[in-house]
Amino acid sequence: MDALGINLSGLITQIVSFVILFVLLWSLLYKPVVRMLDQRSERIRESLEASQRAQQEAASSAEEVEKQLEAARAEGQQLIAQARDVADRFREDEVGKVRNEIAAERERAQTSIERERDAAIEDLRREFAGLAIVAAERVIERSLDASAHRELIDQVLEEGSDIGSRN
Repeated sequence: MDALGINLSGLITQIVSFVILFVLLWSLLYKPVVRMLDQRSERIRESLEASQRAQQEAASSAEEVEKQLEAARAEGQQLIAQARDVADRFREDEVGKVRNEIAAERERAQTSIERERDAAIEDLRREFAGLAIVAAERVIERSLDASAHRELIDQVLEEGSDIGSRN
């Protein structure tokens, strides 16, 4: 080995130094670095899992919010439909009341018209009766021939229209 330029005691010293350095580096540097890298890898894995969980929770929350929105929309539509039903019923009730009032007013007007008509007929009967009595009195006062009879009727009718125009 001397021929190769290798000193055996230097080689052994270097091998022992290398082994000691290797053991020291292994125990002091490699293990802590590997442990630190493992811990970092574990934290990254945990962060990824937490991120996935948060993403799943967000998706489920979004679905829940969507369901709640859909339920709120359905409830709103139901309330609107109920309000329309109530408004329709109210309108129908009011229309019915107005129709009843109109019918009652029409009946009152017809009754009033009938009363006035009956009163007018009664007045006309009284006047006609008065005219008939006047005509009968005149017929009794004179003996009549056909022309006198016609003249008397015309005279009574004229007097009747005069009496009616005075009233």
